[in-house]
Amino acid sequence: MRPSSRKDFLFRGLAPALLALQLVAAPAPAAQQPAAATATTQKPATATLTAAERAAIERVKLETVREVVTRLSSKEMEGRGTAQAGGERAAKYLADKFAAFGLKPLGDAGTYLQAVKFKATEVQSETFLKAGDATLKHGSDFILPPPFTYEQADVTAPVVFIGYGVTSTELKRDDLAGLDLKGKIVVMLSGRPRGVDEAAWAKASSPQAKVVGLFGRGIGGLLIAGVGSEKQPFSVIAKYLSRRQVSLASDPEIPFKLPPTLLLSDAAMEKLFAGSGATYAQTLAKAAGGEMVSRELGREATIHVRVKKEQGTGSNVVGLLEGSDPKLKEEAVVYTAHYDAYGIGADGTIYPGAADNALGASMITAIAEALSKTSPRPRRSVIFLAVTGEEYGLLGANHWVNNPTWPLAKVAANINHDSAGTEVYGPVKRLLGWGQEHSGLGPVFEEAVAATGNIVTPDPLPEENVFLRSDHYEFVKKGVPALMLAGGPAGDPAVWI
Repeated sequence: MRPSSRKDFLFRGLAPALLALQLVAAPAPAAQQPAAATATTQKPATATLTAAERAAIERVKLETVREVVTRLSSKEMEGRGTAQAGGERAAKYLADKFAAFGLKPLGDAGTYLQAVKFKATEVQSETFLKAGDATLKHGSDFILPPPFTYEQADVTAPVVFIGYGVTSTELKRDDLAGLDLKGKIVVMLSGRPRGVDEAAWAKASSPQAKVVGLFGRGIGGLLIAGVGSEKQPFSVIAKYLSRRQVSLASDPEIPFKLPPTLLLSDAAMEKLFAGSGATYAQTLAKAAGGEMVSRELGREATIHVRVKKEQGTGSNVVGLLEGSDPKLKEEAVVYTAHYDAYGIGADGTIYPGAADNALGASMITAIAEALSKTSPRPRRSVIFLAVTGEEYGLLGANHWVNNPTWPLAKVAANINHDSAGTEVYGPVKRLLGWGQEHSGLGPVFEEAVAATGNIVTPDPLPEENVFLRSDHYEFVKKGVPALMLAGGPAGDPAVWI
């Protein structure tokens, strides 16, 4: 059922935030367990909210959530790109919020900001692949996956199709037999033919066995076809990989130059095969049936690549609410949410990221405001950590846990908000706590859900490995108990996850 008003729509996003308030008052959870640990089956006792919890919940303001989501996703913030101007404006905005709530700065040099150094690469619009009369465009016809060991690459050479590129005595197969690949632009299929032994094929077609071997033969460039699947088509992969790519400045560089590697769409492959004596679809059908299809395509192609490389600094935003208990305040519960999105693309596209994750950042901001006005304050200290660089591999969280501004051994738990807007599909009745089965936070989570009249919901898509894919996992790797919270309506959770 659609919400009856915008206010109702926004309020639904508060349920996990309200739940998180209860977790801050709980006893210290047991240490994080390995991922193989099994879920608790113990039924929680009948749980009720304490007066302090009710008071804190009543202070969570819908207006704060609305304001923060609207501001972070505005044009002014330019998509909050990591180490981009809009991202730093967003960091300062959140820092000003923390200051207004009276949180103590827990960043660098008495500020709320912890500097994180990054390096970024972005494929430029003048990049193209030309074959015959067809000029193929980056981002729609093909993409270049990182890493980039060069800033420019120009290759014009004959094109050789090598089928799956597999050489294996066990499979009695040699897709490279009789082919001269030195300096050539090589075209290779991903996947495997029907009826082949899967284990033997996996061994023979590993990246080390294929790609590294091809580079060792001195190829000029590599074009890979058959990328994507029904669930994750080429267009989805291209949308992600054609964006600016970011990593920590401290990550090591590959010490040698690699030939350019391009991933092609099926439509681009048809253009590449045009006039070669067989269509790509015909060739693919033969290859899938086990036929040997390697051959010279009888044409040249040109790869023209330009990559922009730069370095910059982004910021984590960190504020502290000191606990009220003289002893327990030495421990802290850390609330996290990433505020970054994908910033501005090379073509000027802005990615506002309202659901992922301005909403999560607004939740921890609203919690910070509520707890700062609650008396008595929580017994433990509470850290509010808005991190950058999540979209590129949990980079800001990784930096904080390896350069903590609070002793990591005294972090009792991490509560992460990165629900990508799942709460907006209807009145929240179900709550997910990714990671609840791996630590003593599980029973605490179950009791908190019961106290709010909601339903604990198991992970509806375990094959997606959501537990590994957000900032809380950097805490988990350090042994800190952690949860990522998400809420949704009653009914089948697969509809809203």
